[in-house]
Amino acid sequence: MKESEDIKKLVKEKYSQIAGQSRGQNASSCCGAGGCCSGTDYTVFSEDYSKLDGYTSEADLGLGCGIPTEFAQIRKGNTVVDLGSGAGNDVFVARRLVGPAGRVIGLDMTNAMLEKARENNAKLGYTNVEFVKGDIEKMPIPSETADVVISNCVLNLVPDKSLAFKEIFRILKPSGHFSISDIVIEGELPSQLGSAAEMYVGCVAGALRKDLYLAAINDCGFKKVEVVKERVIDIPDEILSQYLKPAEIESFSRSGAAILSITVYGEKPGI
Repeated sequence: MKESEDIKKLVKEKYSQIAGQSRGQNASSCCGAGGCCSGTDYTVFSEDYSKLDGYTSEADLGLGCGIPTEFAQIRKGNTVVDLGSGAGNDVFVARRLVGPAGRVIGLDMTNAMLEKARENNAKLGYTNVEFVKGDIEKMPIPSETADVVISNCVLNLVPDKSLAFKEIFRILKPSGHFSISDIVIEGELPSQLGSAAEMYVGCVAGALRKDLYLAAINDCGFKKVEVVKERVIDIPDEILSQYLKPAEIESFSRSGAAILSITVYGEKPGI
């Protein structure tokens, strides 16, 4: 329990720093906040949102690893919940898709991010968007609220992934579905990366093996679970060199292990 709370404290501290920075500043560091990989372009995780309807540049801090709305099948009038909503980037794209008759709820545990998201929403004037504070492992959201749940590079930061997916199952309506972009691992990471706090907040050390990640989803009762998009994330040697010796970097590159960005789709069975 203490380790879990320590991880959450670390995440809150780092993402509070990130909330006060621009996308450009965040792109120059693997954690999005100075101190762990400063001076290194780490936009290898993020994808370009700029051409999407609903895109709001002030809400894009460059923290995602996919575009979950791309596969979310969001319809007019839907209720969408975005987990780890940050400054509101995916929320505002989802709002354009649900229209004025729908509803979008952004959940985040960091006060600074919630404040930034609410400021962005005030400028946009959306009355059917709200940002609430909460823990993904125990969401302050009633059961069977959402038609669609989305999340972008956040669940890897959650200590108990199984509990997170159980909560997603709970808040989805029967026949509802999720579309989640996240970081997973194939093979085994070197122990130095797996234990590095900075790499945890940089979305790597907290990532599960791909097979375990998908098993956690299936164990919760989801159906039609499918990886709908996948790409390899290449961590630059200048970042790896902060944790590994040259021979260890070479061994890692030969090991066949890979860091992947995936987008996963799954459905909650109907009644």
